[in-house]
Amino acid sequence: MFKAPYLLFLGDAPDRLAAKMAQGIYDWRPESAVGQFRMKDCNVDLGITDLSIQDAVAAGAKTLVIGIVNRGGVISESWKSVLIEALEAGMDIASGLHNLLRDEPDLVAAAEKAGQKLYDVRVPSIQYPIANGKKRSGKRCLAVGTDCSVGKMYTTLSMHREMKKCGMNATFRATGQTGILIEGDGVPLDAVIADFMAGSIEWLTPDNAEDHWDLIEGQGSLFHASYSGVTTALIHGGQPDALILCHEPTREHMRGLPEYQLPPLEALRDLSLRMATIVNPDCKVIGISINTQHMEEAEAMAYLNKVEKEMGLPTIDPFRQGPSRLIEALTCV
Repeated sequence: MFKAPYLLFLGDAPDRLAAKMAQGIYDWRPESAVGQFRMKDCNVDLGITDLSIQDAVAAGAKTLVIGIVNRGGVISESWKSVLIEALEAGMDIASGLHNLLRDEPDLVAAAEKAGQKLYDVRVPSIQYPIANGKKRSGKRCLAVGTDCSVGKMYTTLSMHREMKKCGMNATFRATGQTGILIEGDGVPLDAVIADFMAGSIEWLTPDNAEDHWDLIEGQGSLFHASYSGVTTALIHGGQPDALILCHEPTREHMRGLPEYQLPPLEALRDLSLRMATIVNPDCKVIGISINTQHMEEAEAMAYLNKVEKEMGLPTIDPFRQGPSRLIEALTCV
């Protein structure tokens, strides 16, 4: 969709969580980032070179990526002068915010005058089909979670990176704005009309070679009262051959739903597999990815060992230990 390398725009981000899109790009595609642009009030530093707009262009930057998420997902007026300068200097702009670039007349005018493009990654650019449920060649792995934001994207990205290093035939399939910004294309699933959601995932994961794995970025949770619909579309459109269960054990409640507790992993296993076997009777749950970032090493290892013993599945934190055991389990499918 949009061209690398990128200049990562951090704007006036107050903290690292606000810059999660830029952080995701730098974590998984560092070779695509020539540097960062921080405004005076920015409290985040990715640890890469600070560049002016002109220096970024001289370094080869093709696209300024808005890597910050603020309250409401709006394009701040305080950013406008920088964004217009980037367009005038010859860069495109990409954004995953709810507030669309194309709805900002001054940015549209500047882009047209400079001959540059504005990319709103939350806006589908394809007329997706209605799902037909037909079996496709190749293999597919989907990450499903007990909640939102428990590590589904990082799990599939870590597997993809390692599989490519090993010479395996694999593709990461992005389904959310951060994943799309990392990969450069994908399906913005939460912006697809409901009737076409499963069809968009069929389109994203077409027929492929028998040894090819699509690693599908998960979204939402079947147990989340707000976002279960996107998970269902991923399961039925993706027709996964393998499921990986993802969990963050220190959560006190479902994200954004304080009256709801996270389900046990056994419930996630059983419900996800039941849904998956509707479209692929041979689907298997092959492993568990635990996000232990808020746990000390000894506590994390004890927890992983406990879950593996209880569930009888390879259980790891792929960021602490690497994803090799999940990949090994995948190759047995």
